[in-house]
Amino acid sequence: MTLFYDARGNIYGVVSPAFLRTRGIDVPDRAADAARARTAWAASAIASECEWGSAPRPAQAKAHRCDGLLVGPFQAEQPPFDLLIVNTDGSLAERSGNGLTIFAQALTDQGLMHEACELRVHHDKADALSPVATRVEPAVHEHVAGFWLALGLPAFGPSAVGAQDVGRTSLDGTEFSHVRELAAIDPQWARSQFVRIGNPHCVTLVEQVSALPDNLPMQQPTLFEALKAIAFAPPAGDGRPCTAGVNLQWAARQAGNRVIARVFERGEGPTASSGTSASAVACAAWRAGWVQGGDVAVVMPGGTAPVRLQVQAETLLSVSLFGTARRQT
Repeated sequence: MTLFYDARGNIYGVVSPAFLRTRGIDVPDRAADAARARTAWAASAIASECEWGSAPRPAQAKAHRCDGLLVGPFQAEQPPFDLLIVNTDGSLAERSGNGLTIFAQALTDQGLMHEACELRVHHDKADALSPVATRVEPAVHEHVAGFWLALGLPAFGPSAVGAQDVGRTSLDGTEFSHVRELAAIDPQWARSQFVRIGNPHCVTLVEQVSALPDNLPMQQPTLFEALKAIAFAPPAGDGRPCTAGVNLQWAARQAGNRVIARVFERGEGPTASSGTSASAVACAAWRAGWVQGGDVAVVMPGGTAPVRLQVQAETLLSVSLFGTARRQT
């Protein structure tokens, strides 16, 4: 059966390939093959496992009961464990911080994960290697049990995410990108930082918290369609400025190494939180001089994500994300 988990308001269903096959959904046995064949089965899996069905749909809820499916593990008992992250539009994601946290918790609940191990996400994106591996370690942070995810070294700038036809702007000697499509929606969204942290992000830095978009307005058709055109790859979106699509974030500075953020995910839309988005926001804020190395708190509607930036001599060496997840009953 499909089990649903919540990580800071980001909800995923966790389901094995074998169970999907019992539902008449022909998922290949190997993760790499399943990624290559995703057009033959992923949309059916979303329709089967993520629709509201007979469950009561809360007022103002999104079209699906979760933010996507985590399909795996493709191994029986031994790590590394392979999985696929299926967005609700049937596309695949290269990495999801909250998704991997949820998957690690599900593996722990199943008695499969007892110590640090590697989780490998397979996908079908032409502009990134597959699988994307993440080392996940059980840990306690500020008296809370969860997992540290080692996300590696981020890359910055348009070339890191395949962005094309973007302008340039600068502030205090730091260069940023000017995404015309975003600035056309709101002139306050004129300064962005592209970040790849296993998957592509566009972090727009704003001066005032009031310039952050709220999730409910982002669900309304006019704004949703405008952002979808930017974030989603064709044919669902326009793929501008990134042909493969890009996750969108907005960030506003707070005191004490804290940043407030909003998220519009590629292949999904507005979400209460996102782990890799929080990590990209922390990286962009560091590059802008908003935060220092060490622990950065990224505050989203679904909760606060601790992101750890390892910095040495003004160089960012690595990024880690701490997450927790609980099973929904």
